Amino acid sequence: MIIIKQYFKDFRTFVVYLQLNNGKMGVANSNDTKMTFPAKFYETLQKSGHCNAYSFVGEQPKTYNDVNSDVQALMAFLEKNSILPGDKVAILSSNMPNWGITYFAITFMGAIAVPILTDFSAIEAANILNHSEAKALFISSSLLNRIEGYKSENLKTIVMIEDFSLYIKGESASEFVPSVKPAKKYEVEEDDLASIIYTSGTTGRSKGVMLTHKNITFNAMKGMVIQWIDETDRFLSVLPLSHTYENTLGLILPMLGSSCVYYLRKPPTPPVLLPAMAEVKPTMMLTVPLIMEKVYFNKILPAFREKLILKLLYKIPFFRKLLNKAAGKKLYATFGGSLKFYGIGGAKLNRTVEQFLIEAKFPYAIGYGLTETAPLLAGANPSKSVFESTGPAIEEIELKINNPDKKTGEGEIWAKGPNIMKGYYKEPGMTSEVLTPDGWFKTGDLGTLDSRNNLYIKGRLKNMIVGASGENIYPEEIESVINNFRFVVESLVVQQKGKLVAMVHINMEELEKKYQHVKDDMSEKFEEKKEELLNELKEYVNSHVNKFSKINKIVLTPAPFQKTATLKIKRFLYT
Repeated sequence: MIIIKQYFKDFRTFVVYLQLNNGKMGVANSNDTKMTFPAKFYETLQKSGHCNAYSFVGEQPKTYNDVNSDVQALMAFLEKNSILPGDKVAILSSNMPNWGITYFAITFMGAIAVPILTDFSAIEAANILNHSEAKALFISSSLLNRIEGYKSENLKTIVMIEDFSLYIKGESASEFVPSVKPAKKYEVEEDDLASIIYTSGTTGRSKGVMLTHKNITFNAMKGMVIQWIDETDRFLSVLPLSHTYENTLGLILPMLGSSCVYYLRKPPTPPVLLPAMAEVKPTMMLTVPLIMEKVYFNKILPAFREKLILKLLYKIPFFRKLLNKAAGKKLYATFGGSLKFYGIGGAKLNRTVEQFLIEAKFPYAIGYGLTETAPLLAGANPSKSVFESTGPAIEEIELKINNPDKKTGEGEIWAKGPNIMKGYYKEPGMTSEVLTPDGWFKTGDLGTLDSRNNLYIKGRLKNMIVGASGENIYPEEIESVINNFRFVVESLVVQQKGKLVAMVHINMEELEKKYQHVKDDMSEKFEEKKEELLNELKEYVNSHVNKFSKINKIVLTPAPFQKTATLKIKRFLYT
């Protein structure tokens, strides 16, 4: 046992190791179990076929046995409609149990899933269907307008994902028949492509990221080491399954643990989300920073500003911690009262919000990764979260800071491991730009590593602004300060004519409510109040940043910024 303790970080890690390797000591991820979706699914089926797997909130869940029957029938359906191993099958659908069933059916037979983000325009969707040469498409009824008028020589079959009925039939098309099984047996290998995920990112040009069964399965297995899950766990899904973050950690990971995932029939607005959390009482949630930032700045912080005494007390660290702890208990109850892992990824979390989560004793955990890394590169359990850090690299992943600055230690983050993509589909030139001959992936993110190998993200390399004297300016850090200011919803810092300009979207409704008496009296005075607010904001920001990062001008933007699937601002539209 002493030797075991020296090798493994803790007993839980040792248990996970045994369970992921069929109870055998030896080399982790041995050939005893292939790292493919069907191999792992059938393991789950053998031990937990009776357990709940997928459901809409408030409805009867499908068990893993039910899911297997549906997957087998759908494989037979694909087979009869001329889908072969290696063929591309697209999914353009909102989240639902049939999304995962479709994804499994495609990949279990060696075909390649092409998930399409639901917020992509009709033009973007058409480009992806063309570029991927998809032979079939599964689509939800709410998104049919995205393919209106679309024609392709490759796309022969279009299927309604809700009931697997044929929307457009190919030659000799066959209808879906429940409870049948495929005629062939399929052998899927670890290095076979499982998915091509087209990412909008913030560059304006989508790239098809080729991920293998091993890339994704390995990543999900290592997620189990960070946070153990089992058949008692309940996931509430709020992010799109077409994004690799939710796809790997919100679909494959729960399958490994025999857990149940619940989906919403409507977008996750507060009126939909609050009763769903009360009913499901999730133990696991995967989110992006903007969700918790909105909760803090729109609900929690205003409550501490309503009364003068609370406002004054909240400025004193001792009392702030007490107030945050009390607010944390209420927040935890709002999330259903059973949460043990609230994962945050996709973008940098506001430091003030993270400070609140720590003092509120809320079980949050921050992860870091990219679509190209399937996605997780670094992360920690809520009990081991480090302020402003993503935590250390996950097991069997190497992270390094390439060519770090001698003074600051900052440099581009490079990664190597079994989760690194094969490359960009049909783009060898773009692939060679980010993958070195010896297997290192250049993330394009800037960061530092501390003495305990905890990773700290500074920002995107392409977003970094070089100041007049050659200093590095990170707009994300300035935006974090701006977003702490009252009435500010979101912001974007850009460089114009050598000066830093902050584009700011404010909560006009809240501002008008505060100055209603002025607005009614005279619109000119209300405009003066807005101008005062912007001047106050500029002074506030410039007093909280270094001399190189001071804002020269603030511009109000009337509408919210356009965002990616993980709610990151599409910077390329504004720079």
